[in-house]
Amino acid sequence: MMHISRKARASIAATFCTALLAMSHSALAETTLEKIRRTGTVTVGTEAAYPPFEFVQNGKIVGYGSDILAEVVKELHARLVQMDLPFQGILPGVLAGKFDFVATTVGINEERAKRYAYTLPIADGMPYLLDRKGESLKASDLNGKVVATQLASSTEPVARALDAKLKAAGGSGFKQLKLYTSFPDTYVALSNGEVDSVVQSLPNLAVLVKQHPDDFRLGGPVQLDGAYTYLAWVTRPEDKDLRDFISGVIRKMRDDGRLGALQKKWFGYEMKIPDSGYLPPGAI
Repeated sequence: MMHISRKARASIAATFCTALLAMSHSALAETTLEKIRRTGTVTVGTEAAYPPFEFVQNGKIVGYGSDILAEVVKELHARLVQMDLPFQGILPGVLAGKFDFVATTVGINEERAKRYAYTLPIADGMPYLLDRKGESLKASDLNGKVVATQLASSTEPVARALDAKLKAAGGSGFKQLKLYTSFPDTYVALSNGEVDSVVQSLPNLAVLVKQHPDDFRLGGPVQLDGAYTYLAWVTRPEDKDLRDFISGVIRKMRDDGRLGALQKKWFGYEMKIPDSGYLPPGAI
């Protein structure tokens, strides 16, 4: 049996500990983007109940956002794992590390911009009203009305701000603000007469009205001072390199015309996507 001196054993132990520390430090220092490249797998969180951005058709998630995601995954040279979740669990889920980034439409507002790293916008989501066919409501007509939107969506604070604005102008404000788990639920409620109007982003409503002209019509815009209207994806605050990578793909698609072509495909019109000015002051 080979005899190893105490000094040699101490040296081997020290070398082993150093190696373990180096491996631990390397693991801790690895960013999400580096992990994706190392493993060849990217996991995203999506709410596939937001047509035409993300929705399920023939058992598959499709839509404008899905088409953009396919290009991002291609640039990452990775295999896609897509989790379909209620929107209320999407943002908490990315902070908890349940997936690598949010590949579903997230409206930009001041509170979120301090907690999440937004990518370059993928669309302009000016909030509008959705009415039943034969009705024509403007934002100023909503005093005493029952208004609906999605719980925890970017249009929930918009609806609340509109209610406050109506009251500040001497009106009664909404009779009630009803919050639903998904936007399709709000459309059903509007059709059934449970609510008088729905607040949602223009791109979604324009497509809905085109598909269901006998049921709905587009109402007026909801314009509020200081409101941000763009829609984007988000990463964790520490994953700015991943955010910048995704933004780079979106920018490339915008500049070479692919993004505009997808907008025409899914919305019927093109939107201007800015390089700056889409985030509130103090955003990550």
